[in-house]
Amino acid sequence: MTELLRRLPASCWSTIDGELALEGVKVSAIAAEVGTPFYLYSAKRLRENYRSLADALAPLGVSVHYAMKACANRAVVSILAKEGAGADIVSGGEMTRALAAGIPADRVVFSGVGKTDAEIAQALRTGIHQINAESYEELWRIDRIAGELGQVATVVLRVNPDVDADTHAKITTGKKDNKFGVDADRLGRLDNELKAMANVRLVGLAVHIGSQILKTNPFAEAYARMAKLVRELRARGHAIERLDLGGGFGIPYRNEHAPTPAEIAETIRSTVGDLGCRLAVEPGRSIVADAGVLVTRVEFVKEGADVAFAVVDAGMNDLMRPAMYDSHHDIVPVRQPKDAERVVYDVVGPICESSDTFAKRRTLPPLDAGDLVVMATAGAYGATMAGTYNARALVPEVLVEDGRFAVVRRRVSVEEQLGWETMPAWTAGG
Repeated sequence: MTELLRRLPASCWSTIDGELALEGVKVSAIAAEVGTPFYLYSAKRLRENYRSLADALAPLGVSVHYAMKACANRAVVSILAKEGAGADIVSGGEMTRALAAGIPADRVVFSGVGKTDAEIAQALRTGIHQINAESYEELWRIDRIAGELGQVATVVLRVNPDVDADTHAKITTGKKDNKFGVDADRLGRLDNELKAMANVRLVGLAVHIGSQILKTNPFAEAYARMAKLVRELRARGHAIERLDLGGGFGIPYRNEHAPTPAEIAETIRSTVGDLGCRLAVEPGRSIVADAGVLVTRVEFVKEGADVAFAVVDAGMNDLMRPAMYDSHHDIVPVRQPKDAERVVYDVVGPICESSDTFAKRRTLPPLDAGDLVVMATAGAYGATMAGTYNARALVPEVLVEDGRFAVVRRRVSVEEQLGWETMPAWTAGG
């Protein structure tokens, strides 16, 4: 594969007749049937990423709970379910999706700072593995609802270790000024709080310090602090049996070095491997990100005063990450160039916002109206964050496996979206 294709995994991408193909299927053939834009996933790459991490962690007995928020498509999650993955969820809707995809209830972990009464009751009735409580206030809510249901809730308490994950400010979650978890220095309250709760069984601690973390040092610091807390709580009589280590394992969007599964495993072994706890991790991005791309078509090239604009038919409503996080996605033409000529473009979408920009001053082969391009490493936080801003159709998702493809979420037209809405009775005839 050429340098232009560096972010497309060679195990599943190739060229056929000079065009990009995923698992033996030409992208242009899919586009001709489905239309653009659309998300495209490789089943093979999903399995490779999951197995690589699971195999590295297996000797430590670490269970893997896929973070549904990264990509919650049922077909994608079902592949991971068959591989043995559990699920990390942050809403009742994600619980419903995880179960529908075949993940057993006793492999589901429920995280999140604002669980509603209805969601907690849903979790308890479903019999999930554990609820990760993020505050004393939430512990009291769980206790009350469990009592109303005649149950004792299995709970893990998420701790905020005040560790800087050295990542984007919008996706760091382990600092004191973040909304997540109980401050580590407030665990002294735990003894008295639990004595008054008849319907909560605290079985462990959890931590998650952020997303897209590209060094092992923040993990090592956070895990070491958790090990210290486990020992302190055990000395005070708490039976800490489980330790949920969260996720956030970064992946390369440019040329960054990201932690390998082996490096992650060694970090876990050296910090918490001797505690005797049942260990769990909650990766999402690192499993699905490079298994998916966004396929879009160039509408035209507009000559600007300082730069040429390649205007594509995908918008920020389809892929929010560049607008929200200033994120980078490699852009690769589907028809591979035969020469070395390059042009500098701003790659932009049709949305009526200046933030609807996928790349600035990006050097690419010459582009023309009708050309297909893929935005690489878009499988995580792509389709799952997509919306219908500017009254646009909801982007479809397509799965490829071993020479065949299927639409796993169809395009939802604006006409169909109108059917979701109703007019108030008083407007009739008005």
